[in-house]
Amino acid sequence: MDIRTATLDDAPAISEVVKRSIRELCVADHRNDPHILARWLAGKTPEDVARWLASPANITLVAVEANTILAAGCVTLAAEVILNYVSPDARFRGVSRAMMAALEAVARRNGATLCRLDSTLTALRFYEAIGYGEAAPPAGKHGMTIRPMSKRLSTSGETPDRFPTEVPAGA
Repeated sequence: MDIRTATLDDAPAISEVVKRSIRELCVADHRNDPHILARWLAGKTPEDVARWLASPANITLVAVEANTILAAGCVTLAAEVILNYVSPDARFRGVSRAMMAALEAVARRNGATLCRLDSTLTALRFYEAIGYGEAAPPAGKHGMTIRPMSKRLSTSGETPDRFPTEVPAGA
């Protein structure tokens, strides 16, 4: 598996990974409620993903194996992880952990010492296991409860070679 910077050509596959992950892996959050699902899935079309990719404030990465996108993640220049979804086909293979390490490495290279994110109930234990803690009281989003979390980033600068070493041009 490789983690690389996403391209506009990846938008359809990223959209599909995100939507499948929400539908299939996040049932504890949306509880199969069609209204919650519709709100959460809104804005996740290939065209929407292309807009995320084009934003100079975002650095979007994909985990790829055999030309298949297994996961997508995005961190802003303000060190906020706004996207971290894994394909149901790649769950429990360490893909999300590798993606988070790559996103944190990008944030660190951009000078961040703290990384923030909003966790779903589904992802809460995962984020706690990789060092994130509560940053604010739970809040509502899309009819669900989200938990704002943060993590102090290591300043050692040690990052595995397989992660992107540069911010994409224009970011």
